[in-house]
Amino acid sequence: MPNFQFVVGSALAQAPLQPLEICYTLAPKFMCGIVGYVGQAEAAPILLDGLRRLEYRGYDSAGVAVVNGKQIETRKCAGRIANLAKLMTEKPPSGSYGVSHTRWATHGKVTDENAHPHFDQSGKIALVHNGVIENYAALREQLEREGGDTFASDTDTEVLAHLIGSIYEKIDGADSKARLVNATRAALKQVIGTYGIALVHSDIKDFMIGARRGSPLVLGVGKEENFLASDVSAIVAYTRDAVYLNDFDIVAVSRDKFEISSVAGESGNYQISKVEFGAEDVSKGDFPHYMLKEIFEQPHSVRDAMRGRLNTEECTDRAGGQYSGGGGIRQRVSPS
Repeated sequence: MPNFQFVVGSALAQAPLQPLEICYTLAPKFMCGIVGYVGQAEAAPILLDGLRRLEYRGYDSAGVAVVNGKQIETRKCAGRIANLAKLMTEKPPSGSYGVSHTRWATHGKVTDENAHPHFDQSGKIALVHNGVIENYAALREQLEREGGDTFASDTDTEVLAHLIGSIYEKIDGADSKARLVNATRAALKQVIGTYGIALVHSDIKDFMIGARRGSPLVLGVGKEENFLASDVSAIVAYTRDAVYLNDFDIVAVSRDKFEISSVAGESGNYQISKVEFGAEDVSKGDFPHYMLKEIFEQPHSVRDAMRGRLNTEECTDRAGGQYSGGGGIRQRVSPS
C-alpha cells in the first residue's frame, strides 16, 4: 500500500512531514468478466477465447467450468489468464456447455479458492457472478444454520450458488430446466445488491441460465449455439446477433432457443440487435496492449467522426445537424 506525504497551507512551517497511509479500494463496477456457451462445439476453447477478449478490463484470477456428462470439470487459479490456459492445456476440460469468469476481488483475498466458478453444496451447480451481494453474510449464516452448508471460499458468489442449490433441492420434481429457473428466481428475490450471473447444472444437459441486476449481461444468438457475456466484445467473433438484457431479466438458454422472463415471473420483452463491429475491432492486433492500440487509432476515429460532415469543395460543414453555410470552414480553420 503506498505512503504519501501531503503539505497543506502553512503546515510545512508548523510540523515536519509525516507519511500518510492512504487506504483505497479499486473495484470498478464492471471489471469482472463473464462468458457462457452452450452449443455443439467444445466449450473450453470458446470460453477461454472470450476471457482473453475481456482481459483489458483488469482482473486478478480466472476460471472455467465445463459440464462433461454428469460431472463438472473446473480449472481456476489466481493470476493471469495465461496461467489458466496452462492448466487447461495440461488437462483439457471436455464438454459442449459451460461458464467462465475473470475476477476482480471484492470478498476474500486473491486465491485459487476464491476464484470463480463457485459451487452449491451438492457440487452440481457452477456459478459465475459479477457484482456485490450485500446481504451475503446473513444468507450464509442462514444456510449454515438451517442446512448445515459448508463453504470453500470467502466470497459472496459462493453463497449465491448455495442459495440456489438449497432452493432447488427443496422444489419437488425431477431435474428440469423449469425447476432450475424457478430456484434461481426464488434465490434472486432474496438477494440485496447487484449481480450479473451465469450458471450450469451437471444434471441438466445443454442448458445454462443468466440473470442481471445492475451489472451488464448480453445474450449472443447463434446457429445451434448461444452465448452469455458481460460484454459483447467477448463473443463477437462467434455471432453478431445480441440481446442486451435488462435489469431483473432471467434468460434460460439452450442450444437452439432461449426464453427471457423477469425475476417476478413475467414474460420479458427483448430485441435482437446487430453488433456493428467485428472481432478484429476488439483485438489488440500487433500492439502489445490496448491503450497503445487506442492511441494509434485516434486519427482514424477523428476521421470517421467527421466523415460526411465536411464538404471541402464548398468549404462548408455540418456538425450536430447544424449547417454553418458558406465560409464555415474558412472561419474556423486556419490555412496554416
